[in-house]
Amino acid sequence: MGTELDREPRQERSRATRARLLDAAVRCLAERGVAGATVGAVAEAAGVSRGAAQHHFPTRDELFLAALDRMVDSRGEELRRGAVSVPEGPDRTEAVVQMVVDAFSGEDFHAALQLWAGAASDPALRDRVIPMEERVGRQIHRAAVELLGADEAVPGVREAVQATLDLARGLGLANLLSDDSARRRGIVRQWARMLDQALGREHG
Repeated sequence: MGTELDREPRQERSRATRARLLDAAVRCLAERGVAGATVGAVAEAAGVSRGAAQHHFPTRDELFLAALDRMVDSRGEELRRGAVSVPEGPDRTEAVVQMVVDAFSGEDFHAALQLWAGAASDPALRDRVIPMEERVGRQIHRAAVELLGADEAVPGVREAVQATLDLARGLGLANLLSDDSARRRGIVRQWARMLDQALGREHG
């Protein structure tokens, strides 16, 4: 029988293997889509055996959902870090809009997008993906409201904040196939002006 000291390294190795599998699942989803992100492909990318992968995640859906859950947590952490650097003053709204736009970009977003596409034709997967995506939406919406100091009791304000999220998601889609950063900067700036008007603020 192993001692507590014997078990701890095994637990650490197990956690490390699980983390590698989840990171590899995100990469495979982003690069290959749902069809290409097989358990075997993820295991190979993680540098572990297929058997080890199936020990942690018996089915591919369980692997995908765990990867999505990890992405949700990562997104929340990124929002918290981003909130610290948002400036006060007249540039604050643009900085908040940029933070929201950035939340819908990068490898995690590309991986989540592939998973959304796969879930669209898989009712069982869709039923499990939707609550997680709603959780992401609530996180980002709440962060935007707090950072903007928006009063959603004012008619039109909640819709304006939600439109910011919808705009960010659309810009993320546009950036999927080619670098759209130059065009996005102008859109973010203009949308910030329009959002300030919806929030009852005037630009100097």
